Amino acid sequence: MNPNVDDLLVLLAVSRSSKFTTAAQALGLSHTTVSRRIAALEEVLGGRVLVRAAGGWELTELGAKAVAAAEQVETAIGTLGLSGEAQDPLTGVVHMTATDGFSAYIAAPAVARLRRQHAGLSVEIVTATRRALQQKSGVDIEVVVGEPQVHRAEAFKLGEYMLGTYASRAYLESNRVPTTVKELAEHPLVYFVDSMLQVDNLDAPRRLVPNMKDSLSSTNVFVHLEATRAGAGIGFLPCFMADLHQDLIRLLPGEFAELAPYWMVLRPDSLRRPAVVAVARALQEETLAHREALLGIRSHYPDPRLSR
Repeated sequence: MNPNVDDLLVLLAVSRSSKFTTAAQALGLSHTTVSRRIAALEEVLGGRVLVRAAGGWELTELGAKAVAAAEQVETAIGTLGLSGEAQDPLTGVVHMTATDGFSAYIAAPAVARLRRQHAGLSVEIVTATRRALQQKSGVDIEVVVGEPQVHRAEAFKLGEYMLGTYASRAYLESNRVPTTVKELAEHPLVYFVDSMLQVDNLDAPRRLVPNMKDSLSSTNVFVHLEATRAGAGIGFLPCFMADLHQDLIRLLPGEFAELAPYWMVLRPDSLRRPAVVAVARALQEETLAHREALLGIRSHYPDPRLSR
């Protein structure tokens, strides 16, 4: 017996969100109906197509084959749009994770630009600074700092960004301005929570200036930025974020400069979706367009001693 086409399309929707509830909303069905259709498909195929995983449902090997067939059905249906015109293939929800700064300054404008031409596209971004996941868990695209070690996935280097030390003008007016890396140890550090930092490429402050005492720590880089602007101490910040604020002065740019790479991870089943490929390409283009800002390239850095 051949599988029901509708059941295949239901599985396709579940594979893209990893959740029955999200697929049900997208298809205009109830959670119970989605569950029933998946069960019917498994009965016809003679095996499980989904297994529970962290964060939702994940395809089995049989399920991946069924999704490949469902994608062909979807493509064929898409060619039968109104008036015989092909429908826009860039529709549906793309799920991604990325760091806070990348999400705000690179991913957000990239997605906005893409949606101006493809209104049926939606992108959900979960911000996190961590290593790449070893299992899919419903994520189509991951952007991480540092080269990922992943299996059954494709990894692409997007580019690099510079991190530097910054302080507010107000902070420097009331504290001794450090002129060497050694003198940085006399100041409090604004940075990630050390015990929760998973990314080796972001360990520069504790590696280069181990005697710096933490002033304010957070898992969110926007907290680092605003705490530094508020005078909580010296922040170790992405230049592309800090350089946007005139009240921040970069310190020791010649001595304290760390390059960190952005990498993008995509799963094979996600790469079969035109919408995912389009978002990945948009991220690559946006990263390239902001290369100089990401690298912290400016005409000059004012001497903080002259701002007093």
